[in-house]
Amino acid sequence: MSTFANTLRPTPFGFFDTDSSFQTESDAMITFVKRKLGDDILSVELTKKQIWACFEEAFCEYGSIVNQYQAKSQLANLLGAPTGSFLSGSEQRFPRENFEFMLRRGEPYAMEAGLGGSFNTLSGSIALEHNRQDYDIYDELKDADGNRLFDNAANNPKTKMKIQEIMHFDSSAAYRFFDSTSAVNYLNNEFSFESFTPETVFYVLPVFEDVLRGGMLEMSQRVRRSNFSYKIVGTKLRIYPTPNVNTGSTKHLYIRVGFRGDPMSPAFSDSTIEGVSNLSNVPFGNLIYSRINSIGRQWTRQYALALSKELLGLIRSKFASIPIPGAELTLNGADLVSQGREEQTELRTEIKEMLETMTYSAMLESEAAASEALTRILKMIPMPNGKAFIIG
Repeated sequence: MSTFANTLRPTPFGFFDTDSSFQTESDAMITFVKRKLGDDILSVELTKKQIWACFEEAFCEYGSIVNQYQAKSQLANLLGAPTGSFLSGSEQRFPRENFEFMLRRGEPYAMEAGLGGSFNTLSGSIALEHNRQDYDIYDELKDADGNRLFDNAANNPKTKMKIQEIMHFDSSAAYRFFDSTSAVNYLNNEFSFESFTPETVFYVLPVFEDVLRGGMLEMSQRVRRSNFSYKIVGTKLRIYPTPNVNTGSTKHLYIRVGFRGDPMSPAFSDSTIEGVSNLSNVPFGNLIYSRINSIGRQWTRQYALALSKELLGLIRSKFASIPIPGAELTLNGADLVSQGREEQTELRTEIKEMLETMTYSAMLESEAAASEALTRILKMIPMPNGKAFIIG
């Protein structure tokens, strides 16, 4: 009698053929399916390979559903990770949480605030001329060597850009912050703020006070002491009021510009662009049958039986009736197909409803509800009055 282990290509795909637990279970499935379908009374027109194929499909279906809910729980942590079948086995691991998804979502906001980003910006300067208000950014913005930025092939064609910062002087807030002769420091003394003269005895002050004071001085330099403003229309930059540049001196307007970033081409080699992007390329392989507990195995057996029932119904449906001497035998093919498909739907619904309550977010909600209920119960326990009783 041939067994699963000594049969050539027993299953269509062979995903689990080398698993000893799957081999043993497959042989038992022959008896299980045939007896459940009445083989002891009426012959069941299914071969061993057909039953084994149903068994393989049932376990593949179980693994697919489980992996879907695992991905639902962990997709945010897996995004950007390497893809490919070589990582098969990730489906049976409990991964560490990370903030990669949220950090990447927040990255464009940080870039707008000038705090980083994945796309480069260009910096240059325009030499101001006496009594001249209008300047062309594309033609007159130059680098430190005096070369026009947009003559460089890497910066062409001249696409739409965003002006991110314009400065006409170097900020001196730090100098004022630490300058021992600054009038601001003496005023700070008068208004009960710590000064920074070398002779001062420093007191322990909160760090945020220094940060706020530095920000105040920075804003003062940029707003109160700046008499200039600008307006951009098209490629033209207009300076208000008209610059007054002394003969023989040079003044520059410093500009930092950026461009619309291509989300698929950041400014650096980013392998996560080619990594996990959605459910279709999460590196989950087939489950290993020998590692599945009795819950999964029983579901697989029942689903394999439902698949076998449908398959038997399809086979019997090829002949609605078979003539016999003096009568005609009607087969129950349609009934078996209907029952098999209905049972498959019920089994899938059952496991999905169960897994829905076991996603990581659902378990967090369940634990929170249990903690809240326990707190309410503990509130009802009377507090001891402090007296101790000794018996015996």
